Amino acid sequence: MAKPNYQFEKRQREQQKKRKKAEKAQRKAQPAPAAPEADGRVALGSK
Repeated sequence: MAKPNYQFEKRQREQQKKRKKAEKAQRKAQPAPAAPEADGRVALGSK
């Protein structure tokens, strides 16, 4: 049986974290669309 390549596994985990962090930053940078309220209506502004 081949021995595990820990460097490769670590690099894969780090790349996944970096990708996830970049996606999260991109979502935060974009304006959020209006989220529907509990009864299905869309909130258009604060009251």
